[in-house]
Amino acid sequence: MNNTNNTYTEVADIKVYTKVDDYTMLVKLKLNLFVVFSSVFAYFIIAGGAINWFHVMLLAFGGFLITSAANTLNQVLEKDYDKLMTRTANRPLAAGRMKVSEAVIFAGVTTIIGFILLAMINPLVVLLSTLSLVSYAFLYTPLKRHSTLAVAVGAIPGALPIMIGGVAAEGQLTLMISCLFFIQFLWQFPHFWAIAYLAFEDYHGAGYKLLPVDADDKIDPKLGLHASLYAFLILPFVAMLYITGDASILATIVSGLMALIYLYMSVKFYITTERKTALGLMFSSFIFLPVVLISYWVL
Repeated sequence: MNNTNNTYTEVADIKVYTKVDDYTMLVKLKLNLFVVFSSVFAYFIIAGGAINWFHVMLLAFGGFLITSAANTLNQVLEKDYDKLMTRTANRPLAAGRMKVSEAVIFAGVTTIIGFILLAMINPLVVLLSTLSLVSYAFLYTPLKRHSTLAVAVGAIPGALPIMIGGVAAEGQLTLMISCLFFIQFLWQFPHFWAIAYLAFEDYHGAGYKLLPVDADDKIDPKLGLHASLYAFLILPFVAMLYITGDASILATIVSGLMALIYLYMSVKFYITTERKTALGLMFSSFIFLPVVLISYWVL
């Protein structure tokens, strides 16, 4: 009798994935929405009071579709490796719930519609979006299995949404847009390394070379030092936005304070490289970018 009850319990605990669940995972919905958030807020920052809400809508929907395509192609190329990691084994392609052909068709359709929407803003937005899609799916994705350089390569499409949003508002590349781009570019290194440290066994077991390791296959103890350097390099760009008159003193104080906190958490991670300090750095990274972008828009 007890065995029967246990069987029923196990069956009841099995997750049943719907198509909505599968496509939510396929497009990496939370990450996707964060990308759209950063792009739209960059638009708001650059546009100031001259917001074209039709362009904002095009940017949001077009950006969501292009990011969906990039994330889908990423999973198409990595489906066999996703099976090897606990955090990705339930993705629809890795688990076999979705055919590769379905995912590729979806990526193609979202790419075409996304480019059509973004082309209604200006051609430079389309060019930068193409660069983001190609570099993420076809440079960063395969490079992850061969070199730690993949982190730097992946930081480019990771920061391009800021540039895309700024260019959507301005129509051209400016110093202010470039500074915002580099702030997000540099922010990604401590952010990603903290996450990769926490999931090292998963990544390493699947053959991903995302963290530097020593001769004994242990994480390089200088990882936190590298994270601290990148966090520190954010400060000159914060100062430059104030010097050029593109940021108010209040926005500079807030963003500068956030950068110093980020640096502090990176240094703590270097001094004591462990799960607790990695979690602290990761959570500070989640707070950093939204607060900085909102401060540049509001203040």
